[in-house]
Amino acid sequence: MPEFSAINPWAVLVAAASAFMLGGLWYGPLFLKAWGRAAGIDVTQSPKHPGRTFGTAFVLSLVAAFAMALALPKDVGVAHGAGLGALIGLLFVATSFGINYTFARKPLTLWLIDGGYHVVQFLLYGAILGAWH
Repeated sequence: MPEFSAINPWAVLVAAASAFMLGGLWYGPLFLKAWGRAAGIDVTQSPKHPGRTFGTAFVLSLVAAFAMALALPKDVGVAHGAGLGALIGLLFVATSFGINYTFARKPLTLWLIDGGYHVVQFLLYGAILGAWH
């Protein structure tokens, strides 16, 4: 596990920003309507406080990207980082969502969309952090 001083803050920032670019596609043209139906949300309505929503999401993305940077081995490359990221996204994040969604009786479609997003999110984190030490 790398030390704090070995972490590239620019790589962490870019990795966190990649979650926003991915989210714009994922929860936009790719799955917006299906996600809204599954979540029971009217996607034509803007959030009450979009600044707070997006600000909170970005801070949490920074925390996750930083944690990923801490967890990756020092000598990891792009492919290995992407693979580890995909495994973390699938085996930790998506499965945790699955447990919560099962008890909350959320539809499978919602879990597939949200879980899939996080698998790709962590894959990107791993690839970016692996490429840019």
